Amino acid sequence: MADNLNNRGPQDRSRINVNESHELRYWTQTFNVTEAKLRSAVAAAGVSVDKVRHYLGK
Repeated sequence: MADNLNNRGPQDRSRINVNESHELRYWTQTFNVTEAKLRSAVAAAGVSVDKVRHYLGK
């Protein structure tokens, strides 16, 4: 089933998918970081929201 693009939040709130533009917007706003910073954090810490949050010091 395709993503519902009207849903502005992530499909799985425990993981970050940087390949979906609506998820990028959601998580950059949630963590108050740039897209580049979020992508860097996901590359370093993995896709787990908790690990990215810890990595970013949030």
